[in-house]
Amino acid sequence: MDKTEQMRQIKEEVLNLKKSPLYAERVKNKVFPVIGAGSHNARIMFVGEAPGKNEAKTGQPFCGASGRVLDELLESISLKREDIYITNIVKDRPTQNRDPSPEEIEIYGPFLDRQIEIIQPQIIATLGRYSAEYIMKKFDLDFYIEPIGKMHGKVFEATASYGSVKIVPLFHPAVALYNSHTRADLKKDFAILKG
Repeated sequence: MDKTEQMRQIKEEVLNLKKSPLYAERVKNKVFPVIGAGSHNARIMFVGEAPGKNEAKTGQPFCGASGRVLDELLESISLKREDIYITNIVKDRPTQNRDPSPEEIEIYGPFLDRQIEIIQPQIIATLGRYSAEYIMKKFDLDFYIEPIGKMHGKVFEATASYGSVKIVPLFHPAVALYNSHTRADLKKDFAILKG
């Protein structure tokens, strides 16, 4: 089965994920799950936490204000969205944009795990503390988990089923909207992804 077909299968499963506490909310609000977007052969995979309001409306990841910050950051390292793959751990929007719950992360995490296996990125850049923690644990890097303010911009070597992978925790682009001094940190951290 080719990569596109495998991703389509994930989308179908998420669309019918009635065991998720977010499923009924999605149906009631007539919104979409956000599976991911970009190249299925990407060298760099970005992993956020969960979709926001704009993302749920469109089914596209990072399409609101934080998406514009992300585009600016990608441009700063000469990358376009079509060069990367971007997704979230949780594929449905948590109510009122709250943080994803441990139960939601547990339900949706296996879909992300499969996406990583399909894309086989050389670099996984996490956006925010929940995705950083999830990915660090997945790759047996629990010992190195710290608050995102201390961990951001560090590179961790790990081994995936397909070979070596670098894990790079980053601030979520949304922080630049509320705290302008973090934009410089984000730009500096993104520069690491060029190498």
